[in-house]
Amino acid sequence: MTVNDDSFTDWKHREEIAESMIPIIGKLHRERDVTVLLHSRSLVNKSVISILKAHRFVRQIAGQELSVTETLPFLRALTTLDLGPSQIDLGMLAATYRADDRGLSVQEFTAAAVAGATGANKIERREPRDVVLYGFGRIGRLLARLLIEKSGSGNGLRLRAVVVRKGTGRAAEDLVKRASLLRRDSIHGQFQGTITIDEANSTIIANGNAIKVIYADDPASLDYTAYGIKNAILIDNTGKWRDREGLSQHLRPGVDKVVLTAPGKGDVPNVVHGVNHDMIKPDERILSCASCTTNAIVPPLKAMADEYGVLRGHVETVHSFTNDQNLLDNYHSSDRRGRSAPLNMVITETGAASAVAKALPDLKARITGSSIRVPVPDVSIAILSLQLARETTREEVLDHLREVSLTSPLKRQIDFISAPDAVSSDFIGSRHASIVDAGATKVDGDNAILYLWYDNEFGYSCQVIRVVQHVSEVEYPTYPAARL
Repeated sequence: MTVNDDSFTDWKHREEIAESMIPIIGKLHRERDVTVLLHSRSLVNKSVISILKAHRFVRQIAGQELSVTETLPFLRALTTLDLGPSQIDLGMLAATYRADDRGLSVQEFTAAAVAGATGANKIERREPRDVVLYGFGRIGRLLARLLIEKSGSGNGLRLRAVVVRKGTGRAAEDLVKRASLLRRDSIHGQFQGTITIDEANSTIIANGNAIKVIYADDPASLDYTAYGIKNAILIDNTGKWRDREGLSQHLRPGVDKVVLTAPGKGDVPNVVHGVNHDMIKPDERILSCASCTTNAIVPPLKAMADEYGVLRGHVETVHSFTNDQNLLDNYHSSDRRGRSAPLNMVITETGAASAVAKALPDLKARITGSSIRVPVPDVSIAILSLQLARETTREEVLDHLREVSLTSPLKRQIDFISAPDAVSSDFIGSRHASIVDAGATKVDGDNAILYLWYDNEFGYSCQVIRVVQHVSEVEYPTYPAARL
């Protein structure tokens, strides 16, 4: 047999193993509210090829081979345990098992690593928390996709309604158009599942989830309990109101908390999940998820500050154009944003640098920022230039950020890529807040320049959902929590 034949046989064998993993992952997900991950990447509802690619990713960034032949025994071991709702990372299990010197079997090690999710320690399944989307634009529809995807997954969120302004046409036509926009997206592709509409009840049914479409121009006129909604988290993705007074209008019957998908003003807390989400007070009813750029720069900034110290910094964002710009030159309240977005690079302002202080109050370094909008529809890059408190090397910085992306509490926020030919479109659909481009990283003594890609639509939406899970108290723990 030739080398090529051997490679093909090995590939077919791994395909067979990945295929056998799918029903196990699905059953854990449906019956026990267990989400199986591979280094923070969910394996739920993934194809054979997606599972194999997730394993290959570990070799690409960590330089270590991780095969389905290695992770399958850990997955099988999970099926023998009395698990409660949780997230379990097979990649972390395999990595910690490699480093363990106690001579335990895979079964013994797995039981010890996820002990917090079993027996008397396990969390009982909770009633799902109602969620209302106020606005159904770019971010609103991506949030809807994520909420529908997570229905019944142990994440405990249930999308009950979306609130939109009354259209000028017939309600039935409006419903069809909104369902169609949810079904197909020019950037993010087809919705994964089925969508139908119930015109009589003004409802979109997506993968079995009934989502009431409520027409209203004024949040203060709504009573959500009339639709059977109670104790809900309302996500305002219109950006119309950004201070406490304006957002308080959403605190109507049936709504318990309001989450804004834009930078909050005044005393509204700006939250970056993974960095300061655990500082939210239990009785806080109004909060902001800050901006996509703030979410992109704050996690790696924290990772660098924790390891090296940061004396000062500047962030330059090269940002995809957004819906608030004009397609062609026309009047706009902002001077430059009135010029054609798909034809120009447009200098604009960013509040991300000033927002760092809210998310990282202990960071005393002065961070400045500026931004350029460019003619791409999605995915942006932040160039973070830092003066560090000590000298270091490029290799040390990359090793640190690679390890952070794999094993630290920031691994859901920070991704890492070493591909030499990476470009913006490669990161459409990334669920991380920020992706470190290893090839572009520059370090000279105490100066470091990081190039951070981010899907300013989808990656940001994932961060919003993480915050909503946290404030809803349905964010289940991840195991293993740390290296044993």
